[in-house]
Amino acid sequence: MTVPTPPTAPHPAAPVSLTPPLRRSGKRTRRRRGIIFLKDVAVLALTAFGGPQAHLAMFFRLLVDKRRYISTPELLELQALCALLPGPTSTQTITVIGFRLGGPNLAYLTLLVWMAPSVTLMTLAALALNHLDPARVAALVQFVQPVAVGFVAFSAYKIAEKVIHTKTAVGLMVAAAMMAYFFQLPWMLPLLLLAGGAVTTVRYRKHAIVQKKKPLRVEWANFVLWLGILVGAAVLGHYTQLLPVRLFENFYRNGSLVFGGGQVLAPLLYAEFVEFKHYLTGTEFLSGLGLVQAMPGPNFSIAAYIGALAMRPAGGNGMQVLGALVGAAGIFLPGTFLIFFVIRFWDRLRQYRVVQASLEGINAVSAGLVCAATFLLYHPLPDRLLELPFHLGPIDSLPLNPLLVGATFLLLLWEKVPSVVIIAVALLAGALLPA
Repeated sequence: MTVPTPPTAPHPAAPVSLTPPLRRSGKRTRRRRGIIFLKDVAVLALTAFGGPQAHLAMFFRLLVDKRRYISTPELLELQALCALLPGPTSTQTITVIGFRLGGPNLAYLTLLVWMAPSVTLMTLAALALNHLDPARVAALVQFVQPVAVGFVAFSAYKIAEKVIHTKTAVGLMVAAAMMAYFFQLPWMLPLLLLAGGAVTTVRYRKHAIVQKKKPLRVEWANFVLWLGILVGAAVLGHYTQLLPVRLFENFYRNGSLVFGGGQVLAPLLYAEFVEFKHYLTGTEFLSGLGLVQAMPGPNFSIAAYIGALAMRPAGGNGMQVLGALVGAAGIFLPGTFLIFFVIRFWDRLRQYRVVQASLEGINAVSAGLVCAATFLLYHPLPDRLLELPFHLGPIDSLPLNPLLVGATFLLLLWEKVPSVVIIAVALLAGALLPA
């Protein structure tokens, strides 16, 4: 007879911790993702030549297509939102992407990483102004410029492929491209975006009603911060007459009022700092303007160059570096404060069908603006010919710039060659071949 074995007492269940490991894991994941994102921003800051539209093209290439931080419609939406505000559009766009991924801390780090290379280079250019050869710098980037146009052309193609789905969108894209091409005015960009959104707003009934809308709550802290610094810097500069304070106020005021990017900012800075205050000569200003066009990153970094030269009467390289930092902070902070103010309630605002419907028109206009930028950026390129080693009847040479634009477009379409490699090859060619 078999004696049954008494059942063993179950082991006491180990205590289960519900949240701490997940929180630690979640924080580690977010931190790791944030570090990867900052590395990508650093790559863009060192390779994004050609101004805001070329920057947007590289954002699509790296941040959307490769990394998938956000989608194409989301990037277009954020870019259009930034274009409606004063300040550097590409800087605001990449900063607000950082805000979406990691909140204010990652956003401010994104801003610093994005602006640091160009600000550093323009500060060094101001310090070494008497020893720098602008012609040599122009020769170095002679092939980067048509390559940048190729990036913009490819961006226009990809954007249109993803957001143009109706005849209305096609019409808005074409109309916006023609208006932006023929009327190059500072207020044209926000006007076209608003008009495009208004056209498609009438179809708001086609969008589903969000039944449980989150209440629209506006946080005014960043707006008050922007306005407080604007007024406070003006008052402090008036009563102290300290040059660094007055410089900060000058740049902060210009950064708060300018729409349309670096091309619109340049004449404003020329009028104030060259013609009115005589902080630098016209030749020095034009040298800086040419250099910033040849630098990667935001064109607003010319403020660092002007700030450094404006501090020459104070004496010493240290004061010039202070002037560069003051100029950079003054020009970049206003747009950052304003986009941080708007983005905090934008997601709740877009719950409404009218806003959702307007996004179709805004995206279509954005696509048209990129198409126009392709031609506007191509026209200033100098005519250069590639001599053929053989003759094809009467043809003994080919136009070089269209070949570079087309080759860049096809390489990007092939999706096998990284953007960094294309830019590096263009720089190497500029260094080795004569202008």
